[in-house]
Amino acid sequence: MVSSRTYFESATNMATSTRQSCLKYLLHLAQDNLDFRLPEIKSLLALRGKPFHSSGNFQEKTPFWCLDGLSEEDVRGVMARSVCAKSAFELWGHGTTHSELKTSLLKYPTENMVCDAMSPFMRKDSTYRINVYTFNKTLEFEDRIKRIDSMDYLPFEGTVNLKSPQHIFCLLEDYGTDPNDIPEHPNYIYFGRWIADGQRELIRSHSVKNRHFIGNTSMDAGLSFIMANHAKVNKMTLSLTRSLLVACSHFRAYVCGTDIDYNTIHGRGRSSRKNKTWRGPDENIRANLRQYGTEDMYIDVMVSDASKHVWREAALFDAIITDPPYGIRESTRRTGSHKDVTKPQDAIYEESHVSVTQAYHLSDIFTDLLNFSAHHLCACCPLSRYCVEMVPLNPCLRIISNCEQTLSSHTSRRLITMEKIKNPEELDSLAYLADPRFSPYQGHNAFREKYFSGVNKRSGKEDNKAAVNGE
Repeated sequence: MVSSRTYFESATNMATSTRQSCLKYLLHLAQDNLDFRLPEIKSLLALRGKPFHSSGNFQEKTPFWCLDGLSEEDVRGVMARSVCAKSAFELWGHGTTHSELKTSLLKYPTENMVCDAMSPFMRKDSTYRINVYTFNKTLEFEDRIKRIDSMDYLPFEGTVNLKSPQHIFCLLEDYGTDPNDIPEHPNYIYFGRWIADGQRELIRSHSVKNRHFIGNTSMDAGLSFIMANHAKVNKMTLSLTRSLLVACSHFRAYVCGTDIDYNTIHGRGRSSRKNKTWRGPDENIRANLRQYGTEDMYIDVMVSDASKHVWREAALFDAIITDPPYGIRESTRRTGSHKDVTKPQDAIYEESHVSVTQAYHLSDIFTDLLNFSAHHLCACCPLSRYCVEMVPLNPCLRIISNCEQTLSSHTSRRLITMEKIKNPEELDSLAYLADPRFSPYQGHNAFREKYFSGVNKRSGKEDNKAAVNGE
């Protein structure tokens, strides 16, 4: 009896795994931060030990991606963290016309070699709803109803429930990405069972303007969560940018951080908010985590930077995530002085001691950051950080993704994710000197001048235009 039950359970599990391995899943993605979407999905799949396998003619810039080789649990795991994806569906049928869609849907169980692929969701005792979604085009309500009625060939036996159905199905029509050239008929049509929504709501709920504490350069909420996903944060994370602690702690990573600004670390000094002069008594970084219910993931923050860090020489962190300054809204400074400064005899500073700072070139910032990461990241762990224009390299780190974000007509910045591939050796910290790109790499130092030269040119053109118009 036991052996029969065991055989039955193993056969059931085998049938389930076979069904899931044959299924295709459709991701509907937001049409913003296009360069960031693929690395985010790949990173979240890697957290579950799954590779990224696209189905058919994969086009990265489109809002719909078909994926193979995943289970429903994998898809739900990705959607539980993704802020680039809106929704995920179990793909039942697709085609360039409604006729092709019908043919694909009627073949769906046969193609997947599972006779009951649809029936569990169409029983008499179930409730369901069908949604119609169109990308880049708006349909009238009557047209939506016609599309739903035209799918009467599907054997739905349950009851329609628009408020709280057990199963939700969706007909999705893709009209391309050009709002100035919308075709009369969709380029492609999909139909599937809704699995889960992404975490786009986090962008609103964690908006910087709603936080208890903000700094002059607090990172946008959406980009913060994208950075955290690129870095696959889930354990021990060091953030060298204070506002990123919120996103990392949301994904249940223990967080600690550093900043060179004493007032920011301790929540003192002038406020960054409009019409407010000074920060309040509890306006600090820890208060933000308390606001979002993740204070238990907070370790500490301290005054430090990558040039003179305070950590012991060991692989301490599962991820390092940072947005270093470029000299635009925050100056590029590091601890230290050009003068000879002698420590007190007992090497103890007062609690209110503020470190002396000096100029810090962008090229030096990135070099120190990469060397720091090579020494303090655990093996195969990622570094995710923003840089401007050129991509600095380190022999201990391998580039996983390189995503560009345009800032203006003449400047941009990049989100670089790197993975530690080996422990540092004696000369690795000087490897960048042998890089033939080292001379242009020093051009980072001119980023501030380049940025404001464009602003000045634009202002000059506007002044000339006003003068011509007699204003």
